[in-house]
Amino acid sequence: MNDLTNIDPTAEEAAMAEYMREGEERAYALGNRGPVRFDANGKLHEDILEAYWRCGFYVFEGVLGKEELADIERDFQDILERLPSEKDSPVDAQGRPALGVGCEAPTLFWSKPLADPFGGTELANGRHPIKMPEPEAASDAPKEVVYLMLGSLQFSEACLRVYGHPDLLGVAASINGEDFTPFNEAIFIKEPGRGASVAWHRDGVTHWDSPDWDQGTHGYNTMAQLYGCTAANGVWVVPGSHKLNTVDIAAMAEEAGTQRLPEAVPMICAPGDVGITNRQAVHGSFANTSEDWRVTINFGFHRRKSVLNVHGGGIHNAPGVYDSERIRKRSEMIGHAIAARRQRFPDETPFEYQPHKQSGETFAWSSDKLASLKDYNLFDLSI
Repeated sequence: MNDLTNIDPTAEEAAMAEYMREGEERAYALGNRGPVRFDANGKLHEDILEAYWRCGFYVFEGVLGKEELADIERDFQDILERLPSEKDSPVDAQGRPALGVGCEAPTLFWSKPLADPFGGTELANGRHPIKMPEPEAASDAPKEVVYLMLGSLQFSEACLRVYGHPDLLGVAASINGEDFTPFNEAIFIKEPGRGASVAWHRDGVTHWDSPDWDQGTHGYNTMAQLYGCTAANGVWVVPGSHKLNTVDIAAMAEEAGTQRLPEAVPMICAPGDVGITNRQAVHGSFANTSEDWRVTINFGFHRRKSVLNVHGGGIHNAPGVYDSERIRKRSEMIGHAIAARRQRFPDETPFEYQPHKQSGETFAWSSDKLASLKDYNLFDLSI
């Protein structure tokens, strides 16, 4: 295989700049972006569904307004202040108990600045076969930074409300069926000049040999953008790769002679835009050497049939069989989110989640309930 690590930094910088410029042009030419639109039956417009299934991702423009973005930013700044002062510290910079301390479920993931913590390792079942470029960080950068937070809904009421957004839940019902289920939730933090890369990979560790596998088996991720994202700090996707049952990412990089996969395009978003990406698509992101933050409120949804009575993949939590009670328990987060959003945005028509309507489960929200969500992500549905 070509050596993808010993590359002249100056030549690499120029090549990367050209790659990003060309990738952005290709991205805008795909025709897979615009506002959320539903038809007369309340289903996602067929033009959007066609573009999503063709490309494997879609950018919904202008989903979150200024008021909601301000809520998210306040919570995010609070989260930053509550992070451990350094990895494994039980306290934050002010000496208070740090965020995530005492959680049993996975919460904070750390990386050296501008590094690639997963690429070329056996972590996450070896889904990241090649290592991304690791530029040199500034001399005053900390030894490690938090780049990913799991179980994010327990730490931010604003993120919980985004999870209950009626348009985004309507998208889930249109793509995965009205009995759609949760996957997991996270915040990706790409700090300027420090944010880690996420090596090229495909999500999903189960179902690949299933006789009824198809382009939507592993669901999709939703990525709401607080500050927007660019070619420099955003997720890149190989369009159409979600349709392929077998993909050799290492061979793709070897053929290209670089980690800059030539068919990939960046997901470009303004503040308040929300992207969705098929979990089977080849995707990844480069280290954030830019001057711009990327803060992504991330959550995913599955088809119920993809998780019911399935033995979980064991990446986000302990492996086990996802029976109907496990799914019901995990889906309570949808009910909490809808109730929290209804309280904050009373003039908005709330989404009606059919499994809760059929079961008669009801939910009410008050801010003091946030603490009761601790470790809810032990019940994530990871396939």
